[in-house]
Amino acid sequence: MRLRLLGLVATMTVLAGCHTAPSASTDNGGNSTGGAPSASLTPQQELTQQVGDRVFFGFDKSDISSDAQAILGRQADFTKKYASLTFTIEGHADERGTREYNLALGERRATAAKNALVALGVDAGRLKTISYGKERPAVDGHNEAAWAQNRRAVTVIN
Repeated sequence: MRLRLLGLVATMTVLAGCHTAPSASTDNGGNSTGGAPSASLTPQQELTQQVGDRVFFGFDKSDISSDAQAILGRQADFTKKYASLTFTIEGHADERGTREYNLALGERRATAAKNALVALGVDAGRLKTISYGKERPAVDGHNEAAWAQNRRAVTVIN
């Protein structure tokens, strides 16, 4: 998982470096009058890198921890900043348990995150949920470190 995460971060860094800012205005002599181009993040990059797009859960749990509540508070502020966007909250589980059980657990986790966001003032009509159960692990591995990273709810922009 760490290699996948590092690969994702490296890819995002390369892609962000490829972003071309609009040309600065020029005077009649053709000299640039603008400063250095500034890199700006897309809303999804901002959500992922600065706000936090995921919250984690304990084994066989779907309750919101204090750490998760803090992240969801930042997400609620983010949704207010981007009032025209809608979001999907993806529920996930680790590999233990049956497919059916983990789909239901992922749904409870996504719903818990959604309910917390609604309680923080986000319009429920802007949020939908989906469960992937154990089908989309963030980290490969058969140990507690991997499982802990896979027990999550991830907020993505539609």
